[in-house]
Amino acid sequence: MKQIVLKDKREASVQRFHPWVFSGGVARKPNSLKDGEWVEVCSNRGEVLGKGHYQDGSICVRLLSFGNQVIDQAFWNEKILAAKRYRDRLGLIDNPLTNSYRLIHAEGDGLPGLIIDIYGDAAILQCHSIGMHLDLTAIVEALKNAYGAKLSTIYDKSSETLPKQFAQQLENTYLLGNASSGIALEYGHRFEIDWVKGQKTGFFLDQRENRRLLAEYVAGKKVLNAYAYSGGFSIYALQAGASFVDSVDSSAKANELTENNMVLNGFSAEQQKTHTSDVLRFLQEHDGQYEVMIVDPPAFAKNLDKRHNAVQGYKRLNALAMQKVAPGGILFTFSCSQVVNKQLFYDTIVAAAIEAGRQVRVMHHLSQPPDHPVSLFHPEGSYLKGLAVYVE
Repeated sequence: MKQIVLKDKREASVQRFHPWVFSGGVARKPNSLKDGEWVEVCSNRGEVLGKGHYQDGSICVRLLSFGNQVIDQAFWNEKILAAKRYRDRLGLIDNPLTNSYRLIHAEGDGLPGLIIDIYGDAAILQCHSIGMHLDLTAIVEALKNAYGAKLSTIYDKSSETLPKQFAQQLENTYLLGNASSGIALEYGHRFEIDWVKGQKTGFFLDQRENRRLLAEYVAGKKVLNAYAYSGGFSIYALQAGASFVDSVDSSAKANELTENNMVLNGFSAEQQKTHTSDVLRFLQEHDGQYEVMIVDPPAFAKNLDKRHNAVQGYKRLNALAMQKVAPGGILFTFSCSQVVNKQLFYDTIVAAAIEAGRQVRVMHHLSQPPDHPVSLFHPEGSYLKGLAVYVE
């Protein structure tokens, strides 16, 4: 295994178990290094600090182990089994009401660059680093070892999450079985999952607990679900007794998924309507008729260069939502932009409330569920943040 040597006194973050090695901290590396190779990261004194995948860029190594651990099939088996044991502790394994969860959440599970979501007997993988994709054979064997006959499908959906130049030679493909869709159970709610054509791995599992919280506030209320995708919040709202739900998304395909999920859960067209529309335009045309609103947009910024524009976008969107929600209404608002941290998002919602001219109380601080864990040593893994607010 080739070695990367850090500059003097630059080993402290690795010794604190932070999994990223930045190129600026590297003193020496072999000229022959290729993206995706395993490397040893060493201190300036020659001590092996950890091992991980090399990839040219600002983050040049993502560490999967600390110290001088042997990297073999047993390593992968234990990593996957440890993640499964944790989900079992959360009550997500063999749960009759919830068969869908995140098994591997990158750095949160000690496997930076890898996402694995479970939908019943299917595992959907997304690699975000070249090294992870090159190790797929070992990962698949570890999944089979952990789940045995309970896993009938493994699908690699990495072509859109890997660097473009590398991904050009790839196609999403089956590594086990060939099922193209399934039914996800979430607290007894049913969702059609198309992992081949759907967004991400087919569903947004990170909102599960927030959907459950929403259900406490919607009985007898008219609800707007903005950026609805496949209607997750809408299904929860109707099941909890909402009087009516409008689901808005700019994608006609997403709205078709919502309508399919309505049928799947036994709801009629009289209880819910989908709208293919820009959310801002829709909000401008509807004033004061919604007692509960969910505003869950896609990431407005994926890098620091776009952060200012993202903040302005969140402010404009939330100010309009606060202006339009009924007096005494509740707004569930979110950001999944990792570069917009919790405090910045909170400050942006404060600015939106000032602009809206409404009195607003914070009811809940919202985040990602425990199957999307954040390592204490990698706070950057906290990406989903939200607020539930009461608007006078």
